[in-house]
Amino acid sequence: MSVVLSPVVGFILSNTPPPEFNPDTVTPGPWGFFAIFFVAAVTLLLGMDLARRIRRTNYRAEMQERLQAEVAERDAAAAEQKKSDTP
Repeated sequence: MSVVLSPVVGFILSNTPPPEFNPDTVTPGPWGFFAIFFVAAVTLLLGMDLARRIRRTNYRAEMQERLQAEVAERDAAAAEQKKSDTP
């Protein structure tokens, strides 16, 4: 595959005009900094929200399991009580 791409890449590189600016002096500036800072802050806040929601979901599932176990225990105790009450 590189044999096929080699002439194409050579043609593209030989016909590419030189840059009209000094690539060493090009910087994103303050707007670039603020854009990256904004993206990082939003990503951090979304990650914190995701962790909070996952934690809440896990607690809810745990509480539902506990309630179901308590109901099953109560029903078993009531069934035992009925067995002992009948002669």
